Amino acid sequence: MLKVLVPTLMLFPTIWLAPAKWLWTTTVVHSFCIALVSLSWLNWAMDTGWSNISSFMGTDPLSAPLLVLTCWLLPLMILASQNHMYPEPISQQRLYISLLVLLQTFLVLAFGAMELIKFYILFESTLIPTLMIITRWGTQNERLNAGTYFLFYTLTGSLPLLVGLLLLQRSVGTLSMPLIPNVLLESADSWAYSIWWIACLVAFLVKMPLYGVHLWLPKAHVEAPVAGSMVLAAVLLKLGGYGMMRMMALPSPLPKELIYPFMALALWGIIMTGLMCLRQTDLKSLIAYSSVGHMGLVAGGILVQTPWGFTGALILMVAHGLTSSALFCLANTSYERTHSRTMILIRGMQVLFPLATVWWFMANLANLGMPPLPNLIGELKIITALFGWSYWTIALTGLGTLIAATYSLYLFVTSQRGQVPSHTTNLPPSHTREHLLITLHLIPMLLLVLKPELIWGWCY
Repeated sequence: MLKVLVPTLMLFPTIWLAPAKWLWTTTVVHSFCIALVSLSWLNWAMDTGWSNISSFMGTDPLSAPLLVLTCWLLPLMILASQNHMYPEPISQQRLYISLLVLLQTFLVLAFGAMELIKFYILFESTLIPTLMIITRWGTQNERLNAGTYFLFYTLTGSLPLLVGLLLLQRSVGTLSMPLIPNVLLESADSWAYSIWWIACLVAFLVKMPLYGVHLWLPKAHVEAPVAGSMVLAAVLLKLGGYGMMRMMALPSPLPKELIYPFMALALWGIIMTGLMCLRQTDLKSLIAYSSVGHMGLVAGGILVQTPWGFTGALILMVAHGLTSSALFCLANTSYERTHSRTMILIRGMQVLFPLATVWWFMANLANLGMPPLPNLIGELKIITALFGWSYWTIALTGLGTLIAATYSLYLFVTSQRGQVPSHTTNLPPSHTREHLLITLHLIPMLLLVLKPELIWGWCY
């Protein structure tokens, strides 16, 4: 892990000492080298299980894919932000990139933490740079309101988790992740035990987010700059799923009485957020609600507490991270030219930007789960696990999948087809940087198709 952490920390002097005209190129190349080095984590995790460098940091088959996703995202965020940050003073550009690097550092430390209390501290630390990015570089005046929603939803849900972890430490004497699966909790049938489970799960379900506590996510996505939307959808939401999986490693299972309300919200949320997507007119808002629906499916797979559910949830988290980040990048390229996110005002882009339309088509096919992309594999594994848990879930998951296909096609047709509005006939052409950005999102997904052992090896 030091091979990644040390170069990441070395990015800070690179950012502040690099000449102004080479700032963006230098940081992109540096961060991309870090992303390539991080790929070695996948082989280490599958070969050796826990691979720790100390009693506090390590990787395993659950954390390794999310660590690689985090490292891979940083150069993409810097590439995506380059155009809209150029009018800013050079000091603000350096500060912006520094916040992105700081956020990646916190995320790498969080996914690599081997103690739950350290994971909690780093889990909360990601709020600081994310909040600064949203409130300082957001696109509209509502960004302060979005930052308030984001801060208080997350903090309110996280406080019970802190109390729950302290009680767990007092009860079993350790919070080490490799040791916790061997520790049996006392009073596993008591009401106190059920309340403790609720306290531990609420923080992660708010972060995912679960339908019902999701209102902060569309606001944060709509108001955040492109890098904020990318890291929110691709990595920060996955902290919730990762935390749930870590808590499920306890040998004393989640009481089945608690599974039912959370499972009902997760599956009902897939349908409701899909219907909300069908009535959205804002491009980023539609993609944000789509993320809520997909993470509801992830939550259902984790709550089943089976190897198939866990593996499907992990695959879908990684695949959704790449897909939703690509969609937000494409939405940003349209916004930079038309200065509007209203889909009816940016229709007909197929005539003006045919190659961009190909990227839109591929990203939407990935979003609806086209075979043989990993999105489909993750969804099928979760649906199979849910069907084994209860036959009735097939009706909700099947309907949710159908609605997801419908709003994905609605997004593509509304934004790319139709008559070109008169105000969009004189737009600047697309740049090589933008095509490279989407290509770097799709390459990992194609690699997962060509090397399926990378997927099937992530069984937790």
